[in-house]
Amino acid sequence: MSLQTRDPLNAFLDHPGVAVESAKDGPLAGLTLGVKDIFDVKGYVSGWGNPDRHAEAQPALTTASAVQRLLDTGARFIGKTQTEELAFSMIGQNVHFPHPVNPAAPDRITGGSSSGSAAAVAGGLVDIGTGSDTGGSVRAPASFCGLIGLRTTHGLIPLDHTMPLAPSFDTFGWFAKDMDTYEKVGRAVITETGASPLAPPDGKPRLISLPALDELLAGPTEATAYSRMRRRVESVLGPVRAAKQPPFGIDELYWATRRLQAHEAWAAHGEWISVPGRRIGASIYERFAFGKTVSAQEVATDTRFRTAFRVALGELLGDDGVLLLPTVPCAAPRSASTPEEMGAFREQAIRLLCWSGLSGFPQISLPVGFVDGAPFGLSLLGPAGSDLALIRLGRRIIETGA
Repeated sequence: MSLQTRDPLNAFLDHPGVAVESAKDGPLAGLTLGVKDIFDVKGYVSGWGNPDRHAEAQPALTTASAVQRLLDTGARFIGKTQTEELAFSMIGQNVHFPHPVNPAAPDRITGGSSSGSAAAVAGGLVDIGTGSDTGGSVRAPASFCGLIGLRTTHGLIPLDHTMPLAPSFDTFGWFAKDMDTYEKVGRAVITETGASPLAPPDGKPRLISLPALDELLAGPTEATAYSRMRRRVESVLGPVRAAKQPPFGIDELYWATRRLQAHEAWAAHGEWISVPGRRIGASIYERFAFGKTVSAQEVATDTRFRTAFRVALGELLGDDGVLLLPTVPCAAPRSASTPEEMGAFREQAIRLLCWSGLSGFPQISLPVGFVDGAPFGLSLLGPAGSDLALIRLGRRIIETGA
């Protein structure tokens, strides 16, 4: 029987069943795994969310090393999961496939591009779902589907045998419902070397907020929910102090992110998507094509800006600072929203999500809130290399802050 016919959430792709070996013992033994269809799995085609790519590609000869680490520690592969087309969207509605269902809010989107993995984990079809986060493709679906989702420190986890989108932004991530599973995966894919940031003697980091980010919430209902989540964090980790905004405008950060990502995405895939007759969604093509218009001068200017921003944010955080922020401006948009409404959401969301992407620092989204009955995540953003420390802080918030 095909995976798709056993899948009421449209989370998995309809691949033939090819055996994938995993260790019999290990910290992930007994846990099941879905793999986003941009990561190679030996014996399976990586279709990248596009039917032409799937038809042209050959079965992979090697499994992506990040996925292999999970198999080597006992996770059992169930199948490959849907991705938005070429992983260049945060909505989760691929025009070529039935849209994944958000089990936590069935009338709302899952988010993307790691849509299938988020749906599979939220719906209990697997324990672990791999994702990638270039512009928010782990953090946004995690918030929408009531899951834990970490955008890892850029470059921390290798991305060999993985579809590139914008390499200076691309990161490996994963979803799980509970912190025990999430931390086990973190320890499987991340190796701690030396002293880790966020380990003060009293066990409590310095919590920071930036009012300009809080103001990006969609409205008073979201602000009320976020205030409730923030009080929960404070009850566990201590007070949050408002910090002075780094000398960079929100819109400046947004546009630097948009231009640099699109420029890299066009360099990676522009030639392929431009083949006459290529089947590709209009909005996805337009997003890539924007990268063609970005000039070398703009890239150079934005790169200098990015470096300065990374330094300034690093100085704000130091070794013990954690920035609290909403993961996204609101709960998941409703599936029946118009393209204009989806676009407006995306533009606002990027303004929150780009802080981690542009700096390369890790950010974890925690499922500790609701808006109108739908999940709504709060995020912790820490200094480079604080990934496992953020997971441990998240565990304390979730397990002792209810």
